Amino acid sequence: MCRSIKTLRTGPVPASDEEITAAALQFVRKVSGYRKPSAANEEAFDHAVNEVAAATKALLEAVALTHPQARRAS
Repeated sequence: MCRSIKTLRTGPVPASDEEITAAALQFVRKVSGYRKPSAANEEAFDHAVNEVAAATKALLEAVALTHPQARRAS
């Protein structure tokens, strides 16, 4: 699932907010089946993207220092 989403934690530079949001958007599109939701579903879709992006950012901040490439960049 979501094969087009790249791994965000392996690079020497932390993932940008734009990369995190793009990955969240891809995930929500895949899960919901919507490329672009209807007006009736747009608010829920956008909320889901924001929630997934926030959870992803928190995860990356929590695990960043344990990855070998992240430790080398420090």
